Amino acid sequence: MKKRIAAAPTLVYPESDGEPMAESGRHVRLLLDMIETIDWLFRDVPDVHVCGNMFLYYEEGNPRKVISPDVFMVRGVSKKALRTYKTWEQQPYLDFVLELASPSTYTKDFNEKKAIYEQILRVQEYCIYDPYHEIEPSFVGFRLVEGVYEEIAFVEGRLPFETLGLALGERDGVLRLYDPVKGEWFGPGREHAAEAENRAAEEARARRETEAELEKLRAALEQLQSSE
Repeated sequence: MKKRIAAAPTLVYPESDGEPMAESGRHVRLLLDMIETIDWLFRDVPDVHVCGNMFLYYEEGNPRKVISPDVFMVRGVSKKALRTYKTWEQQPYLDFVLELASPSTYTKDFNEKKAIYEQILRVQEYCIYDPYHEIEPSFVGFRLVEGVYEEIAFVEGRLPFETLGLALGERDGVLRLYDPVKGEWFGPGREHAAEAENRAAEEARARRETEAELEKLRAALEQLQSSE
């Protein structure tokens, strides 16, 4: 009887662990908002990939070597949607990572994850932010300098990130991106749409007021002409 040759087991890199996307509703909204905003800001740059809440594997052949950044940006990778990020198939080093912290993730964000981002993934800039301000520090940034993280200094209450070309700060108590040159805040698409709608409504109101004033002037002029 011939021996049946068994197929070699396929190495599986899971796409999810079945856990919730984030700690709370506020964390989820902010996570999605930041991904959308950064992606929108780099929409015209073809090789900038923005994503988050995705399994990132950093050692081929070892599915246990995995981390899941809340938000990340990396240059040199197409915008094509990925199911998982494997550093041996994509760019091995990341440019920017944002972790949305809480008391339950505090230790991991400041120790285990920070070490992986600094020493393995060589993340150029790393930001930790707690939307509830329950941990201390609740808002901090690090920049890789000669292979070691150095804390980024605040400028007018905001953290400047060279990889983004923008700063992160709070606007009305919500984390948003800010352009210090233009003095302009950036939020997700729905905020831009709302602002555009408000501007259009304001311009329409201004036109109506101008037309009303012109009509008054025309009426006054006609009255003067008829009295002559």
